[in-house]
Amino acid sequence: MHRSQLPMHVLTFVVLAIAPLASAQPRSYPGQPDSSTRGTTTTSYDQGEYPNTWGVDVMISTNGFGLGTFYRREFTPDVFGFISFSISEAKDSREIEQYDIYGNSTVPGKLNRFMVFPLMFGVQYRLFREDIVETFRPYVNAAVGPTLIYMSPFVDLVPQADGSLLVNQVEFFKSFSRGTPHYTASAYIGFGANFGGEKSGMFGVNFRYYFTYLVGDGLPSLYDTNTGLLAARKKDFGGFFITLNVGLGY
Repeated sequence: MHRSQLPMHVLTFVVLAIAPLASAQPRSYPGQPDSSTRGTTTTSYDQGEYPNTWGVDVMISTNGFGLGTFYRREFTPDVFGFISFSISEAKDSREIEQYDIYGNSTVPGKLNRFMVFPLMFGVQYRLFREDIVETFRPYVNAAVGPTLIYMSPFVDLVPQADGSLLVNQVEFFKSFSRGTPHYTASAYIGFGANFGGEKSGMFGVNFRYYFTYLVGDGLPSLYDTNTGLLAARKKDFGGFFITLNVGLGY
């Protein structure tokens, strides 16, 4: 199985879940003007309640999974600023994960592991606030910030006297203690929507594309399984992410 393929069943589920909400029509409630007569939609900013939101992100990408946290501040009913920090795995797109008959996995030629730690500062702009029901709040967003890329060994290559190559996979935590940091910058653009009530809770989904590049030759990622020599380097650590957001307003 090729691990770099996007889990399309996850994307399909999210799209099917959002589609009915996008076509929903605003509803009026007793004592509240309907959408044809009211000029603006009531928000937490209008009421002066819960302008801050703290939460967590669950990230799914072609490289695997990630976790993050964020703080969001509401400046106007449509404009929000936020700070986020996340941890995610990055793989070389040429990696091919293989499984034996017992379900054990191997990645022939993989030399190093990569973890990406971006600290992002961004802005979010809500779309169609006066035209769509409050329980479906679409938006666009963008962010930029410094990023740490942590490289740690995936295998130790030990040449043998007979010319063969002994390959020892390094356990994750031992590998992490032997890693080295590398620094760059990241940016992303995205779109998404928040669902449910506007007051104290938040649940949403965000589709993002990250731009994360290292200047220079990149970092060693793959080796030749026959000779043990370096076969590839990795410079692009960005990509497409589906991010689930869960937050609490205060």
